[in-house]
This record gives sequence, structure tokens and C-alpha cells, in this order.
Amino acid sequence: MLSTSAPPARLQLATSLLSKQASIAEVSQKINSAVDETLTKQQKEYYLRQQLQAIQRELAELNRVGKGSPKPSGVPGKQKPDGGEADVGSNEFDEDGDEADYLAEIKSKIEIMMPGSEERKTGVKEYKRLKRIPAGSMENGVIRTYLDWLTSLPWPSVENAQEDQSLEILKDSTFLTRAREQLDSDHFGLDNIKRRLIEHLAVIRLKALRQAEADELTAKEASRKAGASSPLQNVREDPRPLKGELSNVSQRQSTSEPSPQHPKKGVRVKGPILLLVGPPGCGKTSIASSLAKALGRPFHRISLGGVRDEAEIRGHRRTYVASGPGAIITAMAKVQRPDPVLLLDEIDKVGHASYQGDPASALLEVLDPEQNISFKDHYMNIPFDLGQVIFIATANSLDTISEPLLDRCEIIRLSGYTYDEKIHIARKFLLPKQLDANGLTSDRLTITDDAYLHIASYYTREAGVRSLERAIGSLARWKAVEWSTSSDGNVSTEKTKAKDSVEVYNPVVDVDDLEAILGVPKWDPEEKEREEKKGLVYGLVVSGHGEGGVLPVESVMTNGSGKLQLTGSLGDVIRESGEIALSWVKAHAYMLGITTSLAQDPLKEPHPIDIHLHLPSGAVKKDGPSAGVAYVCAFVSLLTGLTVPKYVAMTGETTLRGRVTAVGGIKEKVLGAHREGIRKVILPRSNKRDVEHDIPAEVMAKMEFVYVSRVEEALEAAFGPGVFHPGQKSIPMESRL
Repeated sequence: MLSTSAPPARLQLATSLLSKQASIAEVSQKINSAVDETLTKQQKEYYLRQQLQAIQRELAELNRVGKGSPKPSGVPGKQKPDGGEADVGSNEFDEDGDEADYLAEIKSKIEIMMPGSEERKTGVKEYKRLKRIPAGSMENGVIRTYLDWLTSLPWPSVENAQEDQSLEILKDSTFLTRAREQLDSDHFGLDNIKRRLIEHLAVIRLKALRQAEADELTAKEASRKAGASSPLQNVREDPRPLKGELSNVSQRQSTSEPSPQHPKKGVRVKGPILLLVGPPGCGKTSIASSLAKALGRPFHRISLGGVRDEAEIRGHRRTYVASGPGAIITAMAKVQRPDPVLLLDEIDKVGHASYQGDPASALLEVLDPEQNISFKDHYMNIPFDLGQVIFIATANSLDTISEPLLDRCEIIRLSGYTYDEKIHIARKFLLPKQLDANGLTSDRLTITDDAYLHIASYYTREAGVRSLERAIGSLARWKAVEWSTSSDGNVSTEKTKAKDSVEVYNPVVDVDDLEAILGVPKWDPEEKEREEKKGLVYGLVVSGHGEGGVLPVESVMTNGSGKLQLTGSLGDVIRESGEIALSWVKAHAYMLGITTSLAQDPLKEPHPIDIHLHLPSGAVKKDGPSAGVAYVCAFVSLLTGLTVPKYVAMTGETTLRGRVTAVGGIKEKVLGAHREGIRKVILPRSNKRDVEHDIPAEVMAKMEFVYVSRVEEALEAAFGPGVFHPGQKSIPMESRL
């Protein structure tokens, strides 16, 4: 351009050069705009978040410098992962700090895991992935959540402080004595259940002692072999390394792989799972809590009522959005111990197989001692050892529990409390609890034993004590109002000088005060509901919640064609019992004096009739083989016109040959009859040992038990001896064979 002297030529040359530079600039601008458009939202978010964190750190530093307040004495600062304390100005509502602090904390938790273990390998792998992924990425949050769950579980580690603490408790010679005292202080009665729990604790203690001895012998043998194989110990007595030796040793240790360490094996509870079955309010949950206190272990309750999804037990897989571990792993992360006491509450209300899986089948691996040592949650996807966990399950009924699940459990039945036991429980446990809950002291409320007995007999007839506790709470609230009114009235009367209008506060609650506080009794003290009537008898039943009681069996005759009608939401088994009972009565009608000849049918002669038998409470399903004796007595009473006393109740199944066979739930039925005021109970002779073994002595002293093996014996016990014609029992029959 400088060599061009002519102005027109110079202008043309400058124009061409400027046009070329303009085109180059235009292309560069297009490239830059295209590059800016390719920046993703995640990259922009990451850039902004980094700026925001830097600004927040600077603001926090300025606030701390501006305050300049010294650290109060005795107030610890926030702990850093390296064991030091964070700045004084920070608190739990501040930001967690930068990414380096979080990664250091996760790294320190992974480092204490056993070298070579699967959980440590997984933790290292996920930790490396987390360092490579940007903080604003969605995958970063997923990995963070997984690492938080992984490092919160009580994995085997090089530190065994908790296991040593548990072992020291079991080594104590007074362990079983203190366990008995703990159970007795928390529960009154329940002697059979306490004896079984003490046996369970004794087995755990012996296993722990034997395992501790084995570990000690193993450690001595390992140290002896290590001492024999070390030539340096024989050559040099000085344990200090020679010059240059420390660096060589440290170099060899850094280049070599870490040798795997074997943790101490915890006490594995390889035995049956205790399944406590009984009606509500009998103390099933509190028994498990007392067991945990006796062992010095944490206690956690897992409610299984209404669980329909298998993932609630095993967890969701990590491929799902907002996935997480199941109830078992969540409980282990909360207790932070490998040997807690876990209560599986309401195991009978777990859902069955559906499109969401079968939670009952998922519990099989949890409760099987052979399988739960490597329990695999879907979310964690790492075997977790549940062998040291003590599982206790509770249920109200066994009808809805699958057979494979029952096979893994040892069933312990809680049948309820007697009146004497309820009075002791109310006086020792329930009243102090309600006094504390309602702001009263022991001198402001006193309930007499007669009042306790009246409440349990005519207000709260139940197997447990929950309704009794609610009734005591009503008394406490009533007295709280009286005390507040009386104390406020005293203050006001000092000013108004109307002291005569203020009533003196009476802290005692007697039987005469109950109706004014609790209302009309639910059960009549004079037992007017039960009556002696033709065709009416009283049988013993067990409800679906495991609570025993008395159920009337009603029957009437109507004109018809000799049919039997059964109503009351009855199942197939109990319907067949009614047909068997009627067939036996027909076959023995002449012997019983119902007919005048052997050939007569009592339902068709002298005129055809139908029998309608009904069990009240039609909304409640009823089934089971235990109503045969009550059916026979009801039919005989209806056809003969005789009545059974209202204080007599019965249970037992009959056969066509007239034998009375054994039934279940004897303790529940007898205690229910005792609560209802029954004085005489007719039972199968095969259940005599159940009564002698399970029924408390105070109940047996107040009731009469009649054991029968034949239907004829049951009829004599119900209607009285000699009511029927004894001479007609051996009537010659013509053989038709």
C-alpha cells in the first residue's frame, strides 16, 4: 500500500483490505455467538452457583470480622471433619461450607471402613465419581444422597468401641439379675413371657462369652505367629528404626496394598424370632423396649401396619426418581449400632402379594438367621449384616400371617390381665403417668381399690389396660378442674369474703363418684343383660384381636318343614358344627325325653317346625370349631323347655359320636368369662392341663371348672344332674348290619 503512489489505486487497495477484515470479523462474531449458544443450562447454573458460594463465604467472613465477639466459654464450636472446630460465628443454619469440607467428611467416614470390604470399595468408587461430576449436575445430587446413606450405616470398622461396650454389659455377672429387675419394674405379671425373655438373654450372654474367649485365643495365636516370623525382633531389641529405615518402611507401606483387617465378630442371635401375639393394650411393645434397656442397646420400632409395597421393606432401586432405602436399612442408619433391638409392630397387618410385590415374602429374608447376615437392600445394593440384630414381632392374630413367616417365629401368647393384675398396674404405672400428664401430684388424686375394680368390671371390660388408662385420665382431668376451681375460689373469697361458698377439695375417688365422672356404666352391675330363657345359652369365644369374651347363642322355633337356619355372619366350619349338633340331638331325642318313640323326628312330629339359631353381632365374622357344645345345649333347651343358668358358659367341639374334643384359646376364653362374671365354665377334658398351667390361681379360686369328654356329661353340667331320664340311656337297639 505504501508503494502505491496513485490515490485512486491506493483507495481501491484499502477498500479490498478493509472488506476482507470486515468479513473475517463477521465470521468471528458468528462463531462466538454460536459458542455462547452452546453453553448448557447446567454449565450456567454451575458458574452462578460457584459465584454465589464465593459471595456467601465473603459475607460470612465480613460478619465474623465485624462482630469480633470472643467464643463463649464452655460452648463448643462446630466440629470439622479433621477433628478441629469451625469458626464461632457459624451455626447449623449456615451453609455446610465449601465442597472440600463435604468431600473431606465423606472421605474420613469411608476411610474407617474395613479395608477390602465391599462397602469400602463402593464408597471409594462413588467418591471418585462425585469429584468428577459438576456440583450443579443432577447426578451429583444422586451420588451425594447415596454416599450420605452409605456412610451413615454401622458398617464393620477398625474401631470397635460400640461392640466392646455391648460385650462389657454381657460380661457382667449381674446381667441376668438386672434384666429381671428391669422387666419386673416395667411390667406386672406376664411371668411366662418374662421367663422366655430371660432364657433368650441367657443364650445371648453365653454366646457372647464363648465368642469373646475364641477371639482372645485367636488374637494370642496371631501375635505368637507374628512374633515367631519377625527376624528383626531377634536381632535388634531397640524398637526405634535405624537411620534411613523409617523412610524405606514408609515407602514400602505406601506402595504395597493395605492388608485386610478382620473385625471382631458381634454376637449373632441365631435363634427363633420372638412373635408376641395378644389383644391390644397388653404390653407387647413395651416388653421389647424393656428388653433393649436390659441389654443396653438402642430400640427402634418399625410399624408394618398397612404396608403394601415390597419396596418399603427392601427399598427402591437407584434408577427411580427420589429413591431411597427400605425400612430396615433406614432403622439401622438411625440407631447407628449393628446390634439394636428392632420391633416389627403389627406384622399381621402386612399386605399380601399384589402388583407392587409381596412385603410378607420380603420379610422372610429379614427374619431368617441363615439369610439376614447378607441382607441386600435394593437401594444400597450391598450386603448388610443383620445377624446381630434382635428382632421381636407383634401381632393381634395369626390368621393373616403366612405359614412360611410363622415358621421363622416362636409364638408367645399374651392373653390379657386379670382384675387383680389390672389393679396393680393401674396403681403402679397408669396413675403416676396420668398424674404427670395432667399436672397433678400424688396427694391431689387418690383412687381406691374398689373404684379400680369397679372401673375394670363395669366400664372397661377388656384384655389390656388402654381403656382403663383412658378412664383414669378422665378422673385426673376431673380432679384437675376441681383443684383449679377450689384454689382459685379460695383466692377470690379472700377478697370477696364469701368463704362459705367454696367447697373443700377432696382428692379421693370412690365407687360412688364414678358415675358422675365417667357416666353410666357400660355393663350393668346386676347383670340384667343375661337371662335364663328357653333356647338361650352362653358360649366362650375369642375375638379377632385375641380378646376372650362371652357370646349368647339364641334359638327359636317357627312353623316350617324341619329345616335349620343359621345366621350371624357364620363361616363354613361353625355352620357345620350346628348341623352336627342338631343331628346328634335328633339321634338321641328319645333318650333326652324330647320324643315318645325312637322313630319320631323332633322337627316334624307332632307338627313340623324350623329352628332358627342366631349368634349376635352380625357385623363380626365368626368361625372356628368350638361351638358344638353350646349348639347342643341350645337345641336341647329349646326342644325340652329347660333353661341353662345365666352364670354358666361353655366351649368345646362335638362329633357325631358325642365326643367333646379339645379347642384352642382356653386362657383367653376363661379370662373373658371371668371379666363377664361367669362362675361356672364347661370345658373339654383334654384342655384340663391348659387350665392348670395358664390360668392364674386367683381366677381358678373364683370359678368352677367342669371337664367333660362326652356330650351327655356336658348336658348334665349345664342343666343339672338327673334332669333327663337316666334309665333310658341304655335302650336296646336292633342291629341293622
